[in-house]
Amino acid sequence: MTGETNLTTLLKTMQPILHPDIYVFITTTQPLATLPLSTLQPQMLFQEDEGLTVITTKTIAEAHGFNDSTFPCRKISLTVHSSLEAVGLIATIATKLAESGISTNVVSGFFHDHIFVPAGMEEKAMRVLEEYSK
Repeated sequence: MTGETNLTTLLKTMQPILHPDIYVFITTTQPLATLPLSTLQPQMLFQEDEGLTVITTKTIAEAHGFNDSTFPCRKISLTVHSSLEAVGLIATIATKLAESGISTNVVSGFFHDHIFVPAGMEEKAMRVLEEYSK
């Protein structure tokens, strides 16, 4: 199960879905072992020199006292099983969204790619992405 690598196939079959929650990016210098991951429900964790980046819903972040979050956004998941070695999918999508004035923060999971776009831009982003499957 390595996923699809053909760019044309990936674009035609990506089938984006929009998730209903508002997500935010937070950062903390708390050690990972001290974070309540089961209730924080991170969509992503990434360790940087300055601290740990966490993506979670705005509601959950605030419930855990993270009131200084940034980038309120919506998550669009591409349902196609893309290979981690696929070439050009994210570049193609990011370029097309940029041409439409939409910033993107992309997270690639083992099976799917997830695009975080600014809250309020999600419908426009969905239209741009859905054009590929026509």
